[in-house]
Amino acid sequence: MRIYPSKPSKVYFYSTCLVDVFDPDAGLDAMTLLEQQGIKVEFVEKQTCCGQPAYTSGYESEAKQVAKSQMDLFPEEIPVIVLSGSCGGMMHHHYRRLFNGDVSQPKVDKFCDRVFELTEFLVNVCRVRLSDKGKPTNVVMHTSCAARREMNVHITATELLNQLANVDLRLQDYESECCGFGGSFSVRHPNISQAMVEDKTRHIEATQSDTLVSADWGCLLNINGAFEYQGKAIKGRHLASFLLERTRESAQ
Repeated sequence: MRIYPSKPSKVYFYSTCLVDVFDPDAGLDAMTLLEQQGIKVEFVEKQTCCGQPAYTSGYESEAKQVAKSQMDLFPEEIPVIVLSGSCGGMMHHHYRRLFNGDVSQPKVDKFCDRVFELTEFLVNVCRVRLSDKGKPTNVVMHTSCAARREMNVHITATELLNQLANVDLRLQDYESECCGFGGSFSVRHPNISQAMVEDKTRHIEATQSDTLVSADWGCLLNINGAFEYQGKAIKGRHLASFLLERTRESAQ
């Protein structure tokens, strides 16, 4: 069981490649959420990929090089907040495995202990209590496989949404099933991936929710792309942006 520290005065922020390229506003919104908790946010501009694509494709030596380059960018003994459950799982769990038996493993373990996914950090470290300033609405949430099975942050993401008094969180059928993205899986097995995302979009649409939210942009890219291809108006957005929008004074 993970032991959570007291709320720090400063954190590092790890935006992830997909947020940086496809939705930088989600990164800025997440940073604002942290700053609202009285925390100074440090963004290291040289941050790149966490190494997960190489690692899950079997290129462990290359992934190890990427991991080392990223860890070196965050030398201060402060938390590293990651805007994705899959990247968080890579940095919190799999970095340890990459460096198992290496002379640097004690240093790596200390780094991994400092890695937190955003919702996990807000709930378990900041003990945040959100005040909903928006109009009544309903949402459906999709949680990535890594976020659910490696980081267990579907629990904390759900808790944050349940704190919003005017938001009705609707559950989709087969909620825990993969959307079919899986990084390189969708490229190597496109037909299977397509069938999986068609199932996922059908279950999401059946909830008749106003908004789809997720804390992982890889899944959002896949699901949003499928909805667009189907000619559907539903478009998912990052959970950080939704939370900030609901809690700002201008939400009304």
